[in-house]
Amino acid sequence: MTLKKAVEVIRVEAKAIRDLEKRIDASFTKAIDIIVKCKGRVIVTGMGKTGIIGRKIAATLSSTGTPSLWMHSAEAVHGDLGQVTRNDVVIVISTSGESDEIKRLLPLLKKIKSKIIALTGNKKSTLAKYSDVVLDVSVTKEGCPLGLAPMASTTATLVMGDALAACLIIRRNFKKENFAFYHPGGSLGRRLLLKVEDIMRRGAHYPKVNEQMAVKDVLLAITQARCGSACVLNKRGKFVGIFTDGDLRRHLETDRDLLKRKVAEVMTKGPITISKDKLAVEALQILQDRKIDELPVVDKRGGLVGLLDVQDLLKAGLV
Repeated sequence: MTLKKAVEVIRVEAKAIRDLEKRIDASFTKAIDIIVKCKGRVIVTGMGKTGIIGRKIAATLSSTGTPSLWMHSAEAVHGDLGQVTRNDVVIVISTSGESDEIKRLLPLLKKIKSKIIALTGNKKSTLAKYSDVVLDVSVTKEGCPLGLAPMASTTATLVMGDALAACLIIRRNFKKENFAFYHPGGSLGRRLLLKVEDIMRRGAHYPKVNEQMAVKDVLLAITQARCGSACVLNKRGKFVGIFTDGDLRRHLETDRDLLKRKVAEVMTKGPITISKDKLAVEALQILQDRKIDELPVVDKRGGLVGLLDVQDLLKAGLV
């Protein structure tokens, strides 16, 4: 019985979402146009469970390029209405469109002269009559066994809000980089904003050795810097190669005098490098594709400015 009811609830809510497809019409387009032309903010308001959905809609809009905030309908008539101006658009959410809090709020919004977009299940309600645009989120059945708790209706409202947000992303030409700017603390923000120069090793934190130096001395420099490789410079200070743990292993098997040799004889010449202004995620891709652990970092002129180790990417949370 429990499993049967669970499946029934899912089917009821899935139907509520499918039914929304038929209601994406001129009213929806008008709602998008109103929001795009809005010189203020989008203020979302509602009560109860639909109010909680409204909070999510406001949060999604704000994070995708449409300045938005949440306003509790009951608190609005006790001072919070001061947040609303005539330049704002107010999305009012109410399944019945007849709750007392909403009915008290509507004349005040009209007096302010802000635009009103209704998300309601009753197109003949007081809310619908006061609104500039009505988006129908009605459902034929709730998932609740008692038919009382809003389930399908809140799901339909949430999806309609997501549809608005998605279309606004396109209309505003909102990019991944914009999204990352609003989410700098998240993994996406790190991937899209973090540059190589932000996490690369500089100065004494990576070894730079002369090409005439013996391999044993290069190994000591690598150990002291707690690094996995050394960048090799010629007499003029020009970057000419890199000596890595891989180079050591490859030559150690066949060369008994390896430790005495000049590093120029066994280094990797003309190694893969990356520009300091590239995204760190691009460096990660190179390391993965080439199956290497270190990348020398260069400036626009090709001058050595740092070293990026796979461990640096791990610390930055990119791996």
